[in-house]
Amino acid sequence: MTEPTPDELSTVQLVERLQQQTTELVKTEIRDAVEEVRTKSTRVGIGVGISGAGTLLVFFGLATLVAAAVLGLANAVPAWLAALIVGGALLVVGGGVAAFGAQRAKSAVPPVPERTAQSVRKDVTTVKEHL
Repeated sequence: MTEPTPDELSTVQLVERLQQQTTELVKTEIRDAVEEVRTKSTRVGIGVGISGAGTLLVFFGLATLVAAAVLGLANAVPAWLAALIVGGALLVVGGGVAAFGAQRAKSAVPPVPERTAQSVRKDVTTVKEHL
């Protein structure tokens, strides 16, 4: 059986159809938003895990280089002074890098469902045009 055209429906039937379609549209948009955020979050989680492992290896490599720098500088100055110089340099460089990273993190965009937001805007525009 074919569905009646809007011209054949009463006002009550049209309002009921509008309510059903609007409900379905909202449910679909929410489902899409949740799926988009879930997908993005999964990618971020995997990336953070891999980056964490890489960062740990870099940390061990840098610690070895710091020890080598202290031992090398200890040939020219007393060992305690070599450790103090290298430690001070690391604090200055580390502070600068941490400040730069904090600034970048503040400007990061939150993981919002962009496609779904565009789709909702399009739906609202379409509804407004047809009213």
